[in-house]
Amino acid sequence: MKAHKITQAPIPMRWVGPLKLSGHLIDEKISVPLATYETPLWPSVGRGARVSNLCEGGIKVSVLDERMTRSILLEAQDAYTAQMAINSLQSRKPELNEVVATSSRFAKLIDMHSQVVGNLIYLRLEFTTGDASGHNMVTNAADKLIPWILQQYPQLRYSSISANYCSDKKATAVNGILGRGKYVVCEILIPREVCQRRLSTTPEKVVDLNIKKNLIGTLMAGGIRSANAHFANMLLAFYLATGQDAANIIEGSQGVVHAEVRDGDLYFSCTLPNLIVGSVGNGKGIDFVEENLQRLGCREDREAGANARRLAAICGATVLCGELSLLAAQTNPGELMEAHLKLER
Repeated sequence: MKAHKITQAPIPMRWVGPLKLSGHLIDEKISVPLATYETPLWPSVGRGARVSNLCEGGIKVSVLDERMTRSILLEAQDAYTAQMAINSLQSRKPELNEVVATSSRFAKLIDMHSQVVGNLIYLRLEFTTGDASGHNMVTNAADKLIPWILQQYPQLRYSSISANYCSDKKATAVNGILGRGKYVVCEILIPREVCQRRLSTTPEKVVDLNIKKNLIGTLMAGGIRSANAHFANMLLAFYLATGQDAANIIEGSQGVVHAEVRDGDLYFSCTLPNLIVGSVGNGKGIDFVEENLQRLGCREDREAGANARRLAAICGATVLCGELSLLAAQTNPGELMEAHLKLER
């Protein structure tokens, strides 16, 4: 049997920063690794990082929730039978968690949501997964739960381990509403003078552009649970540098920018309800990834889940830096293209 040929095509990576962060998880200045072919991203995020150092408290990061999901598909004879089984299952979470514990010492079932379509049961299982992003962990847990459920409810039958109600690597409304991954909110208050001197714009211009471009523009385009300029750029660069599943930028980039003028200053925030990252698991055994995670302080001896929450906080702040810089640039005619021509040619 022939060995697989491995082609290594290195992606350029740079450390950018430091970013000034504060909040309930982190209070320090830290630089971030970004792997990308879009080289203007480095100075763009760098500009946002420099602004964060000129603001009291820098970027305040809050991780409000965390969960990883797997939806399974079961069938009943009819809709009423399906709903009665769901109602019964909702009251048996302790028993379900006993089954989950046989699959992993870190996975824990925290909630379930369901939809009945005809005789079909779309059951969305939601877990905490420690420091792992948890894709495989929740699938393994679901694989253990299905036989137990079918034994307890013989009126049901198996259809699929995955029902797309998860919803994994797809742009859907359900993830934004119920959450998948870490729910991260990043906020910064930028003095007017810093906004004018460092971003070459005003708070009013940024707020106006955010409404007209990110909100109305995305609405006209038919965006789903999303109102931002380019979350995906920062997410992909950060994901590749830290060994994440890059396809998760699909749901990860479904986030919202909210900006206000407060007493003449600029309040700017980025909300990411589907930020999927882990500090352990697949993709983490590569030397440069391990080195990056250690330098970010995300391989320390902490309680389960703490390193992943720290990583999510840093990732969210990185997104804010790039988003702020790009929106500021787009308030000025010609600035965006001039930067690309200068840096890429």
